[in-house]
Amino acid sequence: MKIINLHNQQKSLIIKAIQNNREAQQQIFEQYSPKMLGVCRQYVKDMHHAEDLLLQGFLKVFTNLHKFKYEGSFEGWIRRIVVNTCISYLRKKNVIDVSDEDYMFNDAATENLENTSVEDIQKLIDQLPEGYKMVFNLYAIEGYKHSEIAKKLNISESTSKSQLFKARMV
Repeated sequence: MKIINLHNQQKSLIIKAIQNNREAQQQIFEQYSPKMLGVCRQYVKDMHHAEDLLLQGFLKVFTNLHKFKYEGSFEGWIRRIVVNTCISYLRKKNVIDVSDEDYMFNDAATENLENTSVEDIQKLIDQLPEGYKMVFNLYAIEGYKHSEIAKKLNISESTSKSQLFKARMV
């Protein structure tokens, strides 16, 4: 019974937001923005840029809210828009370098990750070259397949696989 009520409440909130109800839009933003800021932060080192991307992403969310079909997770739908916003930003800034250059592998950085804080793991991810980081985030965190990553980044599937391998080794 609770699940149905929560789903109905969410659907009602979305409908109000589509009708430009500012309170409903604010509720959606407040509910999902902390998680989505974390998503932006995975792709962009600078917190100010991450916040800008978050706002751009939510602008797209509210602009396209009428396209949400109530199939699957609303949070997942928002997340996909935010991830695509980050990818577009990085593509425009020409910081996505998915080359096959070799980098120094650092085994010491990956030791004892079980005892490492989320902030420290994020710092390790931030140290990855942009291409490695992008593929790593899309595969390991977002759950995309290599074929989907290749299509999204306009690279070959084998390049995606090698970038992930190298990201794990750095």
